[in-house]
Amino acid sequence: MKPIVTRFAPSPSGFLHLGNARTALFSLLAALPDGRFLLRIEDTDRARVSAVFTDAVRADLDWLGFGAYIDQQAIWHQSAREAVYREHLDRLSRLAFSYPCFCSPAELAREREQAHARGLPPRYSGRCAHLPETQAKDRLARGEPAAWRFRVPRGETVHFIDRVRGPQTVPTDALGDFVIARASGEPMFFFANAIDDALSGVTLVLRGEDHLPNTPRQILLLNALKLPVPEYGHLPLVLGASGAPLSKREGAAGIGDLRDEGFLPLAIVNYLARLGATIACEHIADLTALARAFSVDHIGRAPAHFDRQQLLHWQRLALAQTSDETIAAWLPADVPVGQRAAFVRAVRPNATFAREFGEWAAVVYGAGPITLGSAAKEALQAVGRSFFDIALDALADQVPPSELPARLKAAGIGGKGLFHALRAALTGSLEGPEMRDLLVLMPPDIIRRRLMDSVGALC
Repeated sequence: MKPIVTRFAPSPSGFLHLGNARTALFSLLAALPDGRFLLRIEDTDRARVSAVFTDAVRADLDWLGFGAYIDQQAIWHQSAREAVYREHLDRLSRLAFSYPCFCSPAELAREREQAHARGLPPRYSGRCAHLPETQAKDRLARGEPAAWRFRVPRGETVHFIDRVRGPQTVPTDALGDFVIARASGEPMFFFANAIDDALSGVTLVLRGEDHLPNTPRQILLLNALKLPVPEYGHLPLVLGASGAPLSKREGAAGIGDLRDEGFLPLAIVNYLARLGATIACEHIADLTALARAFSVDHIGRAPAHFDRQQLLHWQRLALAQTSDETIAAWLPADVPVGQRAAFVRAVRPNATFAREFGEWAAVVYGAGPITLGSAAKEALQAVGRSFFDIALDALADQVPPSELPARLKAAGIGGKGLFHALRAALTGSLEGPEMRDLLVLMPPDIIRRRLMDSVGALC
């Protein structure tokens, strides 16, 4: 059995978003472990593409971990392949599979209006297909602008097995003769796309369902050119919470935005691997393990729904799997070297993002005042002034901070209110890491200052 060859072919007209990243991931997982995963930059639309977006897409793919699997010697840029497309356009013309179309945009618009009025689909009538060859050549020689159309055979049927949607049947009479090159000579997107898939040896194309109408056309083109036809699988859309296609308005973000927010690549990859697909792996896993559990046959046909809470679930698992040593390297200089391991262990159970370790470092070791929320102020008022007098006296007697709860209990202050008040006074919040861990880490002078500031807040 020949190795699978897949590809990811972004158009660099914007930043990589979750839907694109899922397509890239599914294509990569389908190729692993023994196949090839190709990257092709489809940058022929000069009005919209930018080198900035090309670099950003490459950077995002590398950050997600895909770059290590891309065949770096076989990255094609379509902008450099115009001669290849022209060669195949000319070949179709020589074989009489294409013809020049001199119809103006206004004429084509009238045709569509007439078809709509008769309840017919907006299909090209094919009138230029019947122009005598000599007349067509004369008009071209005079410089008359002409697009080029593929001559679709009549009365036939295109059959293919969509790896996601199953058997597909499309009558050729439903297609009409379609444009393969504009009057400017620029090949249509789906033409260049099909040529590159065939010439690069791609055997499986996974792409969004919006490309499904292109597939029968591409099969006809490749068959006419006697080029290999890959398998196709069309992925359902990714929808937001309201059921609309995923967008920033729906609360989704690009891969770069998620990276800036603090999501780990392992979390995003594990979430996307299960977004619209069933895989035989319930735990967090790297790309190699995900590939073993992945099957194209288990991609769902229904639209997938983006769920931020699920993404956060995988983020917590990814952070939990990150080593203490790695997290310790993220910490600011405020955290003493000798306490870094203990600090990481204390904060880790309550952290979702790496930045939270820095935020808690500012709480535990920061010399500045903290902000008391309304709930924290209520907790302080509930225990009264005597709570702070007892705690401050204990510190004055050189009682270790870790023994403050015991000293307060001995003085008759206990229960939930004790720890709420202590947490509120020292951190400004009623939630966070265990107080017994923070009391061991927090410098006594900072504890004393926070307690005194809290006394002031009661006034």
